[in-house]
Amino acid sequence: MPIENAESAIDGFTSPFAAARASGKVKHVHIEADAAGRAALADVFDVVSVESAVADLEVTLWRKEGLRVRGRVSARLTQACSVTLEPIAARVDEEVDMTFLPEGSRQIKRDFSEDGALLVDPDGPDAPEVFAGGEIDLAAVAIEAIALGIDPYPRKEGVGFEPSQEEEEVPAEDEDIKESPFAALKDWKREP
Repeated sequence: MPIENAESAIDGFTSPFAAARASGKVKHVHIEADAAGRAALADVFDVVSVESAVADLEVTLWRKEGLRVRGRVSARLTQACSVTLEPIAARVDEEVDMTFLPEGSRQIKRDFSEDGALLVDPDGPDAPEVFAGGEIDLAAVAIEAIALGIDPYPRKEGVGFEPSQEEEEVPAEDEDIKESPFAALKDWKREP
């Protein structure tokens, strides 16, 4: 989820932070989703429900014009088991450490290959996010962290996928089974 500006937030779970408020001192921000925000988050995350979504963040000035956001994001939610579809409780607890630079900053550096592809070092630090409009929505940072922490295929404990008997049956070899189109190549020999 790109962090473009405060308009990317969800009603009931938003926290715009003006870049001009940042200074050398740490600004503490606590965000907690209300009932409407939790319902909207459940739709966004495609889960049964979100019981809580909380972020405790610290914002500081970064490289004179940017922002650094650090802290912890947590959520309690109910997901559908990917095997039985029964509701199961889940927790997300993620650490956040992100940097942001304003659009048009000279500090934004992107490396490109000769063919124009963006080069990214998978082992290096993340590049700063770019924001527009003079503010970022800290709730959008929390939403991204929660989304990344959700198990995409939750399973109820002790439940596994068992193939049906029909899937386990292996067809007997007979003339009805079509031969592979590459079967004719098995006897092919290259002549020198």
